Amino acid sequence: MALSGIQIYKMLPQTNCKECGFPTCLAFAMKLAAKQVELSACPYVSEESKKQLAESAAPPIRLITLKADGTEVKVGNEVVMFRHEKTFYNKPGLFLRLKASDPDIAKKVATADAYKVNYVGMDFNLNGYAIEADGDLSAAVKAVREVTKRPLILIGTDAAVLDSSLSLLSGESTLVYAADSSNYESLADVAKKHKASLVVKADSLDDLADLTQKVQAKGVEDMVLDLGGKNLGEWLARSTQARRLALKSNFKPLGYPTIFFAAQNGLDKEAVYASQAIAKYAGFVVIDTFAPEMIYPLLVLRENIYTDPQKPIQVQPGIYEINSPKPESPVLVTTNFSITYFAVANEVEGSGLPAWLVVTDAEGMSVLTAWAAGKFDAERIAKAIKGFNVADKVSKKRLVLPGHVAVLSGEVEEELSDWEIRVGPREAVDLPAFMKQALN
Repeated sequence: MALSGIQIYKMLPQTNCKECGFPTCLAFAMKLAAKQVELSACPYVSEESKKQLAESAAPPIRLITLKADGTEVKVGNEVVMFRHEKTFYNKPGLFLRLKASDPDIAKKVATADAYKVNYVGMDFNLNGYAIEADGDLSAAVKAVREVTKRPLILIGTDAAVLDSSLSLLSGESTLVYAADSSNYESLADVAKKHKASLVVKADSLDDLADLTQKVQAKGVEDMVLDLGGKNLGEWLARSTQARRLALKSNFKPLGYPTIFFAAQNGLDKEAVYASQAIAKYAGFVVIDTFAPEMIYPLLVLRENIYTDPQKPIQVQPGIYEINSPKPESPVLVTTNFSITYFAVANEVEGSGLPAWLVVTDAEGMSVLTAWAAGKFDAERIAKAIKGFNVADKVSKKRLVLPGHVAVLSGEVEEELSDWEIRVGPREAVDLPAFMKQALN
């Protein structure tokens, strides 16, 4: 039975140390009771209290982890319905489905596995593969494992076939799809034997809740829900209801991540269905089509939704090459606020002029905001120039500061005495003209 905030408070150290991020232990206890924080945030809670608070400390949606040779996918552990309430934590895994009977399965996996796209300093790719047992599943698993180490989902209903295939994946954490009322006992035994997670499916949420309890009684704790539904609208309604029951009512039988097959209503709607599933509230999204033009926007959408809304969207600090810069090309500097980065990068790229763009760590603030907050100053700029070894890439040391912080030019000259410091325009749109006129 879940504990109230007052009951939890009585088990806490009551020191009001604030190290948990809350002003008082009572405030922390209230958040813990509401499933909005984790017990681990309190550094001083006793081991005895941890045991007593296990239920209240457990996340309302169970954390499921798939692992394979150093790569892993984590889903679940979410605590809010809407990202603006706090944030979403674990991005849904994007898996490509393949058929075991396909003679080109290894080739297709190798092509998909090589796909990688860089988005503002972050590398995006597929998370894993789902293999459907319409042929020799064990042979397919062996073929796939020769070309990729990413986690797998095994799709089948024959317990013996799944058992032999899982034996080939020793040491991995795999997801098995899917147990229903007719086969849950045999599949639960296989999942338990191989320490695999198990997808459970039913025609209604009531039947699904009943089935998860039966599977749990068989000794399987790690489950994923297939919510079914005749169309996207019905799936969305069930997904929202299950999430709300888990978060708001602490209804444990539905407190698990979900899986969604985007091509279930045809390939022509696959991208739309996958987008909806990423937004609300799939843990695993399985697609049937490998097309970079479809996968890239899905990965970007997922990143945007699973970015903390209470923190500015940031670009990875570093040195970026625009239009294949040469050693004599100028060095521009800006902050790691994503909008600022894109404004500068897009203008320079559109002009066709080569340049090095140094992005400093300003905690995601824009130029003026970061300067006013002391997060974009001469010391930080100099540290970025030196830390990213910019001098090793250029023959002509010219550094262009944003016009809004012209006041920093003298201080930057002191920090970088061997560099020529120039003050650029105040607006990114004026950069191309400035580069053509003032830097030639």
